Amino acid sequence: AYRAAAGERMQVIDYGPSDRQKIDFFRPAQPDPKARIVLFIHGGYWQALDRRMFSHMAKGLNAHGVPVAVVGYDLCPEVQIGQIIEQMIGAGELLFKLSGRPIVACGHSAGGHLAACLVATEWTSLDFSYPERLVRAGLAISGLFELEPLLPTSVNEKLAMTIDSARSYSPRLWPPPSGTVFDAWVGAEESAEYLRQSAGIAAVWQAAGNDTRVVEVAGANHFTVVAGLANPDDPMTRRLADLAKS
Repeated sequence: AYRAAAGERMQVIDYGPSDRQKIDFFRPAQPDPKARIVLFIHGGYWQALDRRMFSHMAKGLNAHGVPVAVVGYDLCPEVQIGQIIEQMIGAGELLFKLSGRPIVACGHSAGGHLAACLVATEWTSLDFSYPERLVRAGLAISGLFELEPLLPTSVNEKLAMTIDSARSYSPRLWPPPSGTVFDAWVGAEESAEYLRQSAGIAAVWQAAGNDTRVVEVAGANHFTVVAGLANPDDPMTRRLADLAKS
């Protein structure tokens, strides 16, 4: 419904050659000139769902004058997680070139993992003309930041990770960024592992000099915790709007 309501305010942008490498870009009806683009990445354990299922994640931020880019990506087992990370980097590069400004990354579940990867990316190593913090802030919602615990689970059947690849895909184990803002929001009714991973990456990145916080959303589980982004008055939406305008 929100996708239809956006009408001409929504533009589909190609950022890569495959059908899934597209961005649904939602412009607000009343843009705030201070607002940076928020890139939203959907979840699905890197192997399910589609960007078009998450158009309403732009609704709350659009009401604050913030543009939102809902990004799609190829899924496992057709690709590996490392290739998805590279696709997200490509999407971030394109949005930076379109706007000329650093962006904010947000994602749910596997998308939270990918948002953290964008925050931790060394952008100047890709292009000296990029700002060091091309993604200057991130908000992960029930993200996964250490992938090794997934190895013995059925989730890994399509991911086909080894110990080495799982570690290489884990932003918690990468050299931490510096000078960034990173929030780890997580449902208070999630499993202990999601709570542990959110607290773990926030602690490590805070020790490296980043502004981090963990927010437990009361009454929320893994599937309901992201729903607040459709509401302009939800604390998560307001926090993202503040990050986009700071």
